[in-house]
Amino acid sequence: MKILLADDHELILEGLRTILAKNADWEVVGSVCDGRSAVKLAAKTQPDIAVLDISMPELNGIETTRQILRESPS
Repeated sequence: MKILLADDHELILEGLRTILAKNADWEVVGSVCDGRSAVKLAAKTQPDIAVLDISMPELNGIETTRQILRESPS
């Protein structure tokens, strides 16, 4: 399972990466600190799951989700 992480707090991103790395079936395909970067990374990596902070710079998590789904509905 490919997972994208987006949060504007590096400590949260590090913690999530550490937890997710313990499962061999999960691959973190990238982590970013703002919503616009998350949309670009999702288009590039086509993750199965995106874990997004609701409050991020550039785009909030809700609008980021909308844009990711618009560009990659599957």
